[in-house]
Amino acid sequence: MAPPKQERAVQTREQILRAAAEVFDEYGYAGAGINKILQRAGVTAGALYFHFKNKQDLAVEVMNAQRTTIEPHVPSIGLQRLVDITLIWSHSLQADPMLRAGVRLTGEQATFGLSDATPYTVWAGSFEQCLEVARERGELREHVLPGELAEFLVGACTGMQEYAQVVSAREDLPRRTVAMWRVLLPGIATAEAAGRLVADQQRAAELWAAADASGRDGARTGNGT
Repeated sequence: MAPPKQERAVQTREQILRAAAEVFDEYGYAGAGINKILQRAGVTAGALYFHFKNKQDLAVEVMNAQRTTIEPHVPSIGLQRLVDITLIWSHSLQADPMLRAGVRLTGEQATFGLSDATPYTVWAGSFEQCLEVARERGELREHVLPGELAEFLVGACTGMQEYAQVVSAREDLPRRTVAMWRVLLPGIATAEAAGRLVADQQRAAELWAAADASGRDGARTGNGT
């Protein structure tokens, strides 16, 4: 068990990061002043600068936290895991400030002097791992190249959420994600695998509810409540 002082430091860092994400989500990078973040986090400037060099450092941390907001809540493996990650993502983008802020900052990063593809390549790497496991399990058709498909999916999801943001404030993103898999699965999954895979809005809602409950329980534990 970590010493109490170390535990408090970890909790303070997470508290600042979560507050920063909320402010970045609401105001974007330009409008997210340090004072707003400090007020939201309820910490001193000294505490913030102990953990983060500046606002840009905070923004990069939030950008790169996207994967960790979802993957710990996905118990499935192989192709179903890949589907499930995107199903949770489709709901999480409507409700989770950390993920929403990460996506917003990734799109805005040129305005604060960055051109960092890491958020995309991290997702691509995660998707490729799922597809490699799917390959080992005999779930993929022979022509499917995991790396190529993983990059395509990152691009498809990026464009899909941007489209959904404009037309429905992402309210219809779960439906669009399910439709994407309805189109893709017959071409990438073996007939046997396709027959057992589940990619529908009910599963998306159930996975999100479980992930959201787990996240809230974790936040309460982390805050010592």
